[in-house]
Formats: sequence, C-alpha cells, structure tokens
Amino acid sequence: MDLKTLVVDTKSAWIDFADLDGFSVEVVNLSRKELNGLRKRCTTSKYNRKSRQIEDVLDEDKFVTHFTKSSIKNWKGLTLEHLESLILIDSGDQDKKTEVEYTQDNAEVLVSQSTEFDTWLNEVVFDLENFRNAAKRTVSRKAGGAVQKS
Repeated sequence: MDLKTLVVDTKSAWIDFADLDGFSVEVVNLSRKELNGLRKRCTTSKYNRKSRQIEDVLDEDKFVTHFTKSSIKNWKGLTLEHLESLILIDSGDQDKKTEVEYTQDNAEVLVSQSTEFDTWLNEVVFDLENFRNAAKRTVSRKAGGAVQKS
C-alpha cells in the first residue's frame, strides 16, 4: 500500500462557532505543507542595515489574505448581533438580525480585526478531528476541541 495514494489534499467541513447560535463556517483543513507554502509566498528577504544580514520578513497583511482565502470557503448565520461580539462595529439603526454575507473581503476583515475569530480559525483548520467525518461540529470559542453535534 502506497501512503501517497491515501493522502487527501484538502477537505472542508461546516463548523459551528460556539456561543453564537446559527453562525457556522465552512473551513478547509490546511496541511503543514500548505501552511509552509503560504508563509513562503508571503515572506520577502530584506537587508537589515543594523545586523548587516539578509532577513526574512513576513508580510502579515498578505498572509491574512492568503490564509483566509485558503481556509474559509463560506459562512452562514453571521448576524450584526454576532459581529458586535467579535469586533467593534457601528451598525447604526440596522436590524441586529441582518446577516452579513460571506465575501472574501468580509472574511479577511473578520480574520484581521477579530483576535477571537482568528484564534478559533487557527485551532479549527489544523485539528484533523474536525474533518474526519461529515457530522457538523461545534468548536468552543476559547479553546480547541470539537464537540459532536447531534
């Protein structure tokens, strides 16, 4: 048996964001190889005048763009009310039940502006348990560890 034939490059799963009823994110598992590739694409070499050496510098904005594009496929149920608990927004007099549509730009803003969401996303996409079966899972906002949803 050849292990190369068994390896799956990518797999997505819908994961419920705990404590925000109805908010689910379709995430993609990122392998170590994919993450290293992302980092490499977002790193440039620059000359440091003080140390007189070439240093690798990660472009964090570029990394957020590529990481978000690679790890989030979609979401549903993100309301303005939910968003207020994740980032500071001014929703004015809009209905708090209004859903925020998934777009690549909206996903990037959420990942870059919400430490809580970014931390959750990093825990979810690298945890293989979240991708082992098709059942929907709920993952705690504070810590990793999926809870099977029945």
